[in-house]
Amino acid sequence: MSETVDETQERIFTGIPVSHGACTGPLFVVPETAPTRPGDVPQYAISEADLTEQVRRLEEALIKTREQIYALQQKLGDQLGADEARIFDAQLLILDDPTLLEEVMRTMRTKKVNVEYAFAQAADKFAEAFASLSDQYLRERAADVRDATQRVLKNLLQEGEPVDFSRIKTPSILAAYDLTPTQTAQLDKNLILGIATDQGSQTSHSAILARSLGLPAVTGLKDVTRRVRAGQQALLDGYNGQLIVNPSPSTLFEYGQRIRKRRVLDVKLAELREAPAATLDGARVTLSANIESKDEVEEVIRNGAEGVGLFRTEYLFLGRRRLPAEEEQYEAYREVAERLRPHPVIIRTLDIGGDKMIAVHDAAPEHNPFLGWRAIRICLQERDMFRTQLRAILRAAAVGNVKMMYPMISGIDELNQANALLQECKEELRDEGVAFRPDIEVGIMIEVPSAAIQAPALAKRVSFFSIGTNDLVQYTLAVDRLNPRIAHLYEPHHPAVIQLIHRTIRAAHAHDIWTGVCGEMAGDPLMVPLLLGLGADELSAAPRRLPEVKYIIRRLRMEEARQLAHFALSSENSQEVLERAQLLLQRVAPELAEEE
Repeated sequence: MSETVDETQERIFTGIPVSHGACTGPLFVVPETAPTRPGDVPQYAISEADLTEQVRRLEEALIKTREQIYALQQKLGDQLGADEARIFDAQLLILDDPTLLEEVMRTMRTKKVNVEYAFAQAADKFAEAFASLSDQYLRERAADVRDATQRVLKNLLQEGEPVDFSRIKTPSILAAYDLTPTQTAQLDKNLILGIATDQGSQTSHSAILARSLGLPAVTGLKDVTRRVRAGQQALLDGYNGQLIVNPSPSTLFEYGQRIRKRRVLDVKLAELREAPAATLDGARVTLSANIESKDEVEEVIRNGAEGVGLFRTEYLFLGRRRLPAEEEQYEAYREVAERLRPHPVIIRTLDIGGDKMIAVHDAAPEHNPFLGWRAIRICLQERDMFRTQLRAILRAAAVGNVKMMYPMISGIDELNQANALLQECKEELRDEGVAFRPDIEVGIMIEVPSAAIQAPALAKRVSFFSIGTNDLVQYTLAVDRLNPRIAHLYEPHHPAVIQLIHRTIRAAHAHDIWTGVCGEMAGDPLMVPLLLGLGADELSAAPRRLPEVKYIIRRLRMEEARQLAHFALSSENSQEVLERAQLLLQRVAPELAEEE
């Protein structure tokens, strides 16, 4: 017999905070809409003579889908601006993707089945390829694939929109399984107080939308849409990642106090925008931003970053009919470099896996993409693609303070091969009379244990290191942090991880080069003092995290950070390290410690 839930009692659901703020109001619940799967689509045999008609129906559905997406893009652009409306660009590219369309045609011809069924099969395979990727940002783009292909399917099946957002009549907290780009474009921003979703992450469309609108948002609430009902009063806490249903008077009072404190803190953080990231005893640290595309430059400037420590270039390659040309890449890199000049922009060369290139290359699926054909391994084999990117980066460096780094370097041989190809590109540009920067600084990302162990040898051959802690932790501890069964074992404060970071920084300083940290540790308030104590010269994080990082740094003494690092390096227990880090954060920045 199932337990009866008293819906009048206060209930707290915890997820991931993705957009700061808090609000109260009634819930508008959008339950999960199951996608149309191949098994849900009618299947029937067709003859060779029927193929022409089936192809015509597909073309009509694609045309109608494009028209719908263009209309949604225009609507979202009117509401939020052209930059936010670009979330539909990927969908338009997906509709023209030759891999998808050729698979549909192949299935119809070889299996002699109707177009709806063939398209559902191909679309499902295409979306699953993205959903299985190791890179979180690219994995989130599976939502684009499903949103676009589901719309084509619905047009083939002549079905309407599954959710009617016009039913929202009063300002409400939107609780949804997730928000697709199509759904976001239908929302009336004047009627949405905040967003709470079962699924999602920092890079999901619901998170991006919420930040664009300045709305509090929490994702990763698991099954909250099945455990609440429309009309219930709720409090959404975008600082701590909580949705509180039927909040009690004492909870509302407590949150009123907490929100006032946070607003005071936000004012303090805003005042630090132009202040240097320096400790109380004068130690200077460089604070940079991680960005996905050129459209994030304004956010970099708004949050007081001293440039870009990690410019991910994958967005230029994702969901493309063909690889981006040199000129297109050059313009994207040049625009960022010019707008942030004289601050540095560190461009990471393509960090993409074999299965991520499915729309461009006929790469065989991999059983373990974490250990497979990815990043520098692809670039050193797909040399024409790599040359194009290297040339574009070299040219952009002539107009701004551009540096470059290679991802996933595991040893000296890969570094030497990449540098040899870079030298060839320099010679080509020189012979062609094209402006470029011959003395561009070249660094590498330290993401695998072999690179950290071989850091002394690698440091002789590069201008800087950038530690990618997400992968370094994952590879060191053999933990997939996205696997709920073992996610608790993903510990950035593990002694083994700390030892590798320390070894890397020590090797860099011994060879007079600097080391940055660009993984999530760099934006984690608990880990910032530890990284400083280990000797990190630069911290690069998501732009929105930088004000808090600077706040901590300016309230900390370097000696305290070194003492924490010394304790961590001598510790055998990760829990001890975490507790010591918590104590230090509580002392120097209690306002932030409360939110951890």
